Formats: sequence, structure tokens, C-alpha cells
Amino acid sequence: MSHNNFSFDVIIIGSGAAGLGLALSLPDHVNIAILSKLDMNEGNTFYAQGGISAVHDKKDSIDAHIKDTLIAGAGLSHKDIAELVVTHGKSSIDWLIDKNVAFSTTKLSKGDDNLHLSKEGGHSHRRVVHAHDSTGKEVQTSLGDLALQKANIKIFEHHNVIDLVTQRRANESQKSIAGCYVLDTKKDIVIRMQAPVITLATGGASKVYLYTSNPDVSTGDGIAMAWRAGCRVANMEFMQFHPTCLFHPLAKSFLISEAVRGEGGLLLLPDGTRFMPNFDKRAELAPRDTVARAIDHEIKRLGIDSVYLDMSHRTSRFTKSHFPMLYQRCLEFGFDMTKEPIPVVPAAHYTCGGVVTNKFGCTDISGLYAIGETAFTGLHGANRLASNSILECLVFARQASSHITEALKKKSELPSIKQWDDSRVISSDEAIVVSHNWAELRQFMWDYVGIVRTTKRLQRAKHRVELLKKEVSEYYSSFHVTSDFLELRNLLTTAELIIDSALARKESRGLHYTLDYPELDDLNFKKDTVLTPAP
Repeated sequence: MSHNNFSFDVIIIGSGAAGLGLALSLPDHVNIAILSKLDMNEGNTFYAQGGISAVHDKKDSIDAHIKDTLIAGAGLSHKDIAELVVTHGKSSIDWLIDKNVAFSTTKLSKGDDNLHLSKEGGHSHRRVVHAHDSTGKEVQTSLGDLALQKANIKIFEHHNVIDLVTQRRANESQKSIAGCYVLDTKKDIVIRMQAPVITLATGGASKVYLYTSNPDVSTGDGIAMAWRAGCRVANMEFMQFHPTCLFHPLAKSFLISEAVRGEGGLLLLPDGTRFMPNFDKRAELAPRDTVARAIDHEIKRLGIDSVYLDMSHRTSRFTKSHFPMLYQRCLEFGFDMTKEPIPVVPAAHYTCGGVVTNKFGCTDISGLYAIGETAFTGLHGANRLASNSILECLVFARQASSHITEALKKKSELPSIKQWDDSRVISSDEAIVVSHNWAELRQFMWDYVGIVRTTKRLQRAKHRVELLKKEVSEYYSSFHVTSDFLELRNLLTTAELIIDSALARKESRGLHYTLDYPELDDLNFKKDTVLTPAP
């Protein structure tokens, strides 16, 4: 094993709940690499606030959770997948507790400790297990600490994957995974990694938009890589916008948890009047797409910068005990949420579509798996139910683990991957080209492919993406790759997939709302939007 050529049994690209969940579920004899684009904890899981939905209350039921998931999915959630995921809810929480994840508890009258369950929009019962308002951080750090202790797991931080390498053996119709090229961003060298199994667990693509609740790493890497390698992608038009991100120039991507509305938070106009009852009988507890669209409508109708989220009618003690991190962070930006409403705007939050997989995370390429937000499993349909995301990560990590363990028993020898050749490219001093194109992409995606769409806006965005793709292609063939460039390339691929999917769906359903086709069309569009790459 040379300094720039590595071999493993399994390479996991991504170090969040899905990637770590898989690594910790595989047998100890499996030699695993986890690749993380930045620091290991820098991903969506770490910043997730709300929690993980799972049926624990006797008044609740598996059927009720499945029903809520299907209702949120607006007719496109796959019932068999919803049943699979929801049925494994409690065992997933038990697995996390066994892995030292400390969830919030409540004292029962008998004196026993029990999990505290919160309620979020779209849920018919209290079923969201959480660690105060920092659930993702607790899950991420607990699983990360365990992964660091395992002798069979090697973690590569600051390693950005350039592309997957596939092969097609004689007499085989399906391509197989062989490895990947990886940019070591600390040493600025490209290394080769071989493995019979690679799993994409890179999260979503919300950074394609100007305003997002996601950290900078959410650039659609796994989706774009899989597409370039030949995998189908589905339902990319369904990009979820979280209704409430703090509106402040320095807050960047600071999300105000769904649980705040679940615990009584009210949405107000600048004059203090509520508006959600005008849009939905569930008011503040309506699903995210309804709330986000209502806020977007009011902001545009009144020409205001934001609306307001108010918890000041709850006691100071209640708010501080339920949302300690949120309370502290708002104070840092000059807002006391116990005394005043805080300004909020919608922001891109979650990618409901992704790489097409089966119930074991298998993609169209043999040996290539996709799990978590990168994958399209069919669970979320046209809109994700709050707090079903980490649950999906954990269930499919364990589903993939069992399939991979069996697949490795039959593994054959891998052919060698040729050395990365950049002998004919030069270093670029044109970093401004990348940053300018990144800014332009995110601005026009927000303007033309955001919460409310039209065919004309989508076509305008499509034209702009094609121009940028041409520039990026020329850049790629002439200059050494950088991490920023790789992210821009992946964002452009993902943006085009979102636009093409949105143009194909001539109706409004779930998270996809177009003024040209405002009605639901079950006759023609009660089906997934599946895109197939050119051979």
C-alpha cells in the first residue's frame, strides 16, 4: 500500500449518521475507510436540532406513524419502505442508546426515567426522541467517538472525492465499483482508493440555494458522482425548505427547530398578527411545505424581509429548559426569545430525492450503495415528515450492512486503478472564477427554482446552468482541481437534475409548487420522476 494508493473492503464517503451508522454496524473483520470532506463532525447530522421520530408512547402506533409519513409524502411515499423504516424506529433508538447516545428524559410519577417525546409538524402524536435541541450533535459525537476507537476503521479527514471508478467485467451487463480518486486537501495531492464496496453517505444538496440551513459541505457530491458514474436519480424536484431560519446577516445558516412551533411557537407578521390560520387549519403545525410557502407568500405580498416566531407567551423557564442551545444562540445575535419574537425566513433544508436504491441501499452499479439523504429510497415522497431523516439514515445503514456483509463473502480480486494523470494541467490563479460562478448559481437557483416556480423561470435557470457547465468543463480540463472547484462541479450537476425534474412535473405536489400548474394531477403524475443518465 503506497502513500497514494489504498485498498479497503469498504469505503464510506461521508461521516454523518448514515456513514458512521454503517461503519459501526459492519463486522469487526471488515477493513473500512471513512472519507470526510472536512473535519469528521462537519455535516448535517451535527447541526440537526429536532430529533428522531419513533413510536414509544402507548397512545401512539406504528400505523399512525406510517400514515403521517404517507400523508406528508403527498401520494408518492412508497408504503413498503415507510413500513420498513417506521417498524425499525424503536430498535434504532435502542441501538443509539447502546452506543452511548444520551437522549432527554422525563420523570414519571413512579420515579422511573423515560424518554421525553416532543411533537412536530405533520405528526399526530408525540414521538420525537431528542437530546434537548442538539440531537444531531449528540448522535454525531457519540458515534464518532466509537468509530475512532475501532481498529478496523480508518478515518480520512479533509479528503474530497473527485469521482468514482467503475469497471465492466466480461459477460456482465451491470457495471461494478472499483474505487475512487480522492483529493487530499491538506497535502494537495490526488490519491487512489480501491474497494469492492463503496457507500455514498454524503448528505444532500441544499447548498445549491442562496439561503440554506445546511453547512457548507452540503453540495450534492454523492448524487452528482453517482449520476456521472451511470446511476439513476429520482424526485430531485422535491427540495424541502425549512420554514424558520434566523434572519440575521451573521447567522448564516442558523435553523430554528421545528420543535419550537411544536411547543407552541406562533408565526407573526411585523404588526403582531398571526397568519398561518389563514392558510391551513393546522396553523403553525402544518407540514413544512405549507408553512414555508405561507411565509414566502407573506414576505412577497408585504415586501418585508422576514416574519417573526414568537415564544414569549411561554414561561422563561419552559423555553430555556426545552431549547437551551437555541436560547443561547439567539442571545448571541441580540434576540431574547423568552421576551420577544425573533425574525425568521425559509431556507433550503433537505433533499427528498437522490440516487435510486432498493431496500438494502443498492444502486444501479454493483458494489455501490447510497444511504441517508444522498439516497432516494421512496420514504419521503413529495415531502419529508419532520424527524424522519436521521431515522432513515440509521435504518438503511443497518439494511446496507447486512447486504454488504454477504456481498463481501463473494468478493473477487479488484483490477488496479490507473494513476491519476494531471501532467498536462496547470495551477490556476483564477479562484475568482469558481467563487463568482458559485455565487451566481446559488442566486439564480433561489430566484428561479425556489419555493414557488414557473416554467419560464425553470427554463431560464436551465440555460444559465448549461453556460456554467461549459465553463466548468473547460476549467476542469486545464487546471489542477481544488476542493472548491469540485463542489461547484457537483452543485452544477445537482442543479441541473433539480431543474430537469421540476420541468418534467407539470403539477403542484408536496414541495414542488408551480404557478403554471397549481393543481394536483393524480392521473398523470402520481409517480416518481426518474432520470436516467446517457449511456
